[in-house]
Amino acid sequence: MPFPRNLFRPLPDASAGERFDDLLSLPGCRVERIVSQGQASPSGFWYDQDWDEWVLLLAGSAVLRLESQSQPIALAVGDHLLIPAGERHHVEATAPHGPTVWLAVHVPLVKATG
Repeated sequence: MPFPRNLFRPLPDASAGERFDDLLSLPGCRVERIVSQGQASPSGFWYDQDWDEWVLLLAGSAVLRLESQSQPIALAVGDHLLIPAGERHHVEATAPHGPTVWLAVHVPLVKATG
């Protein structure tokens, strides 16, 4: 029998490293909770994914850098962003004194036709 779960309880301790938990995994779609606390991508590292990723910030704060944009993007609670496949990006900062909780939805790249 299905039972409800809570995104915030229990919340893993991310002080020693980011935590990634799959909440749902189906063909063509994966939903993940990411918990950060003061982490940033390593210097010179860029994510370069073959799928679209939609992220929603549920708690804390974060700063993302998209390679195609000249300015970083500051995210606050409730902010969401679609990162298209192939858009190189990295995390410049997350809140250092408490958890930053993300919801990430990974879906296949949808190619336009016509």
